[in-house]
Amino acid sequence: MTTHECPICSRWDDDSDLRIIQLNHSYVTLNRDQFFPGYVLLFTKTHVTELFHLQRQERDELMDEVSRVAEALHKAYKPDKINYELLGNMAPHMHWHLVPRFASEQLWPRPIWAEPHPEVLLSPDEYHCHIELIRKALS
Repeated sequence: MTTHECPICSRWDDDSDLRIIQLNHSYVTLNRDQFFPGYVLLFTKTHVTELFHLQRQERDELMDEVSRVAEALHKAYKPDKINYELLGNMAPHMHWHLVPRFASEQLWPRPIWAEPHPEVLLSPDEYHCHIELIRKALS
């Protein structure tokens, strides 16, 4: 897959309404499906598929960004757990699914992909509220 065919490479532009923050090595967007409130995607600015493709300093700084966003999600949503998914099987571009999880949800404690669930799409104002909540927690 070339970078012009990669759905992650173009996501920052394609989903500009879901942008949360641009960090040194990554972009963070709200996931369009908010079945899990606060579910975000953090993806590398450069098209790489594996952590070991990065130089140590960049990898360390990227992991700090992942941790910073996870901490902000914890502050904003007060979940029981944050799930970190780094797969890349379907979209081979390094990206994390960072998902606040709650013991009260119907899929707890199973992975978010354990069974199909209805997609939850929000109004533009509702997306904006989630984005601002996360931005505030990041500052």
